[in-house]
Amino acid sequence: MVACMHDEFPRPPDDEHPIIAIVAVIAIVGAILLITWARFEVHGTGDIESALTEEGPNPAVAEHHRELDEAVTSNRFAGGVSPQ
Repeated sequence: MVACMHDEFPRPPDDEHPIIAIVAVIAIVGAILLITWARFEVHGTGDIESALTEEGPNPAVAEHHRELDEAVTSNRFAGGVSPQ
């Protein structure tokens, strides 16, 4: 394996101003904030609150998921699909 050398990658143009990079970073942060705001406006915060206030795993649900996982695994083996 050959290590990457600096000669393999072209340098950015010398006429690029550093302010452009700063404006790009600000635009990315702004986009992230707008996407987050839109998510809260559309979906609300009820799902986040319920996930944070959940008291613990329900044993009946955990048992159901275990049985479901076993059924899926057995069906994969019956279909010839290896889990590896």
